[in-house]
Amino acid sequence: MKTCAFTGHRPQRFSFGFNEDDEKCQQINRVMEERIAELIHAGVTDFYTGMALGADTWAAEIVLDLKDKHPGIRLIAALPHEGQANDWTEKQRERYFGILELCDEVTTLQTKYTPSCMFERNRYLVDHAEYLLAVYDGGEKGGTAYTVKYAKEKRRNIIIIDPDTLAVT
Repeated sequence: MKTCAFTGHRPQRFSFGFNEDDEKCQQINRVMEERIAELIHAGVTDFYTGMALGADTWAAEIVLDLKDKHPGIRLIAALPHEGQANDWTEKQRERYFGILELCDEVTTLQTKYTPSCMFERNRYLVDHAEYLLAVYDGGEKGGTAYTVKYAKEKRRNIIIIDPDTLAVT
């Protein structure tokens, strides 16, 4: 069994913000879908998402869409704490819980928020994956930067999609 985890920036970090109809957002999603399809063809069956807004959610939805063509793949959610979506809009929460219902497995790491729970979730994702697919602008701060750095330390195969240029490295 081969595994891949996702990480990426939240909508606020992108030039288009929460506007997923923006052409740049659509392009990022197309590149993500291409890379996920390549991973499936390389034998990856289990995909881990942290279910944060932005890239995590997009990746989860792509995996769910690809399950029709590839029924052997699985989507596994790793939630940092039970209330991750508590402060989100109603629409965001509906999307979140809709995805969770379709996951093959959901792991909740903590019952309550703690200052370290997001980092613990990110380490969990990397620890359970051979590959890390990151939508990452190369910045040195934030959860995505931390996760990419941790994946490098753990010698994971890292695929980075630059959200500005769409370059894949």
